[in-house]
Order: sequence, then C-alpha cells, then structure tokens
Amino acid sequence: MKKLIVSLFVIAGLSGFTHAAGDAEAGEALTAVCAGCHGADGNSAVGTFPKLAGQGEPYLLKQLMDVKSGNRVILTMSGLLDPFTDQQLEDIAAYYASQTIQVGEADPALVELGESLYKAGNAETGVPACSGCHSPTGQGNSVGGFPALGGQHAEYTASQLMKFARGYRAEEPADDVRTNDGDAMMMRSIAFRLKDFEIEALASYIQGLH
Repeated sequence: MKKLIVSLFVIAGLSGFTHAAGDAEAGEALTAVCAGCHGADGNSAVGTFPKLAGQGEPYLLKQLMDVKSGNRVILTMSGLLDPFTDQQLEDIAAYYASQTIQVGEADPALVELGESLYKAGNAETGVPACSGCHSPTGQGNSVGGFPALGGQHAEYTASQLMKFARGYRAEEPADDVRTNDGDAMMMRSIAFRLKDFEIEALASYIQGLH
C-alpha cells in the first residue's frame, strides 16, 4: 500500500511539472539579475536565499513559472521575472541545474534527530521519510519533480517548511505561506505535522547532506 501511495505521488509530480528543454549557455547570460542573491553559480552566500546550483531543471522551471504567475509569492522577486519569456526561464533553469552545489555542515548536536526524521520519518505523527521522495543522499528526483535538498542552507529549508505548514490552512498564496505544492498538499500536510524542533533538526541535517 505504501509503495502504491508513493507511486501515485510520483505520477502526480510528473503531471504537474513542465518539461524543461533549456540551454544552459544561454541561461548563464540571463542570470545577472539573479546573482546578487543566489550567487553567480547558484551558490548563495546568505542563508535566507536558496542555493540553486545542482537543482533539478524541471523543479527550478516550475518555481520560476510559479513566481512569475503569482502562484508562489516572493516579495524580493516581485516583477523580476516579468520580462522573461518561457524559453528564457527554461534556459535559466538549465544553467543552474548544470552547476554544482556547495554543501554546508550540520550541527553535530542535531544530526541524530535530523537523520532519523529524514530517513525514517515519525510514524507517531504521520510524517513520512523525506528520503522516499528526495532520495537518501538528498539528490531529489528530477523526473518526478521532487527537488534536491542536500546542501541547502538550513535557514532557508526551515523557513520553507514553516511556510508550507502555515499554508496548510491558507487559501491563497502569500509571502509568508507556500501553497504551490499541488492539490494533494503533499508538503503542506507533512510540514503541518512537524514540530518546530524537528524542523530545526531536519534543516540542519539537510545542510550537511550529500
């Protein structure tokens, strides 16, 4: 039964993501406006801005399209993507996908709990293992549309899990919530069940995962 549920999530992911066919070389020339926050190669230096390097191309493209359309609200990106065509967004996604993420370090005091949650989840609260969709090494599943997590800033990961949790009851997208995880509300449902200290441990473990 669990395998069936995972398979259905994968199918849902496949149907919800646009096929990416970007040109990484063309995309590099378009990323000047992105570099200030995300770094020239997609490795941001500030924890509040996500690392884009090595992220799956279909996932990156979906996020760019969602930001442009307003389905994902990020105030610091308001209007920035309006001038870009769909093809240009595909090229930007391809460029960042071709880069290599710089992995950080996990807090040793949080590794045990973070690893347990990532690999096994929490059966008592209905939280599934992150590794089921995002892979044991955090590389994600590009075909299924599940993002790579390994090496991501702990601060950013924690903030997104909290936004998904707040989005569980939200009806409209906003800067302090995330609702762009599809009608199944997969990430919203999971994040809603996580306690704050579990989010902290998970985010730290993910930062050092590779």
